[in-house]
Amino acid sequence: MRPASPDSTTELLQRARQLAGFTLAELAAELNQQLPADLQKDKGTVGQLLELALGASAGSKAEPDFPHLGVELKTIPIDRSGKPLESTYVCVAPMTGAALQRWEDSWVCRKLQHVLWVPVLAERGIPLAQRMIGRAFLWQPSAEQQQLLRQDWEELMDLLALGGLAQIKGSHGKVLQLRPKGANSQALTRAIGAGGEPVQALPRGFYLKTSFTSQLLQLTD
Repeated sequence: MRPASPDSTTELLQRARQLAGFTLAELAAELNQQLPADLQKDKGTVGQLLELALGASAGSKAEPDFPHLGVELKTIPIDRSGKPLESTYVCVAPMTGAALQRWEDSWVCRKLQHVLWVPVLAERGIPLAQRMIGRAFLWQPSAEQQQLLRQDWEELMDLLALGGLAQIKGSHGKVLQLRPKGANSQALTRAIGAGGEPVQALPRGFYLKTSFTSQLLQLTD
């Protein structure tokens, strides 16, 4: 039976913290869900499992996972020392019409206004079923963090709008980066070329850098 959506952020955090110490196999069994052998073809499995356990209601809609609370759920794979193992996906980047977007209206801004972070011990040597859920925490960006996110977003969006896609590297941005986001090299989308002409390119996604999420993990209570 799917849990009802939590009534408050306090209830949401309490639910999430009650999952600490569970392995993914134990949580899947509790929810009558089947775990895949690995995440090669099912990268969203862990997030979907936690959405189900916590009563997220947004599904695939363009809104936070808990729309009535304005809270987004993000899992973060960590090693045994508590450091993030990879950058954190935020959302797909708009490849055209970038010049018309404002930070306040962007999906990046909206997604990161209030986040429930759920760390998962996920070192490569640990089988998926044995990976363990850590202590969840709620986060809202400080004024300084908001400014860093905004600056990176604006710089990256300017490059997209001006046909500078080929110039964008993973090293761009202090806290936010733009990386290819596609199932394969054939999954192309429309973008703007160096001369302003329409071109086909790999979709890009916004990701939070590990240096940033590492700081968030260190600030948890």
